[in-house]
Amino acid sequence: MADPADLSNLRDLALPPEVSLWPPAPGWWIVATAGLAAAAVLSTAAVARYRGNAYRREALRQLDTVDPAGISTILKRTALAAWPREQVAALTGAAWLAFLDRTGRTTAFTDGAGRHIETLAFGGAIDPASADAARAAAKAWVRRHRC
Repeated sequence: MADPADLSNLRDLALPPEVSLWPPAPGWWIVATAGLAAAAVLSTAAVARYRGNAYRREALRQLDTVDPAGISTILKRTALAAWPREQVAALTGAAWLAFLDRTGRTTAFTDGAGRHIETLAFGGAIDPASADAARAAAKAWVRRHRC
């Protein structure tokens, strides 16, 4: 046994212990913290957006139940909730319809079915299909308008 090259002197390699999964490396802590912060910011923004659109949900609910004569009134209330009173309150007639078209990025109120909302507001009679089309244009405006 004095021969150092004798194969009986060989031993298995001593392997280091496996790397533990816990605690994670500092980089993973940074990634987790950034992910939690991003989730908090996004959820706060989502809640704020949901609350900010409460007037839209209420207007859509009212448009489903109101008679055609009240469509313009609901649109005016909705506009007053979204824009300053000075910009909206005095609008009537063609200026009101142009405002709806401009803010809704459409022509439904000056050239389309929405032009009947003023006739309906003052008790004018139009056919039921036109009244339904005016209601649909009003709903589309409530959903799409941008402040």
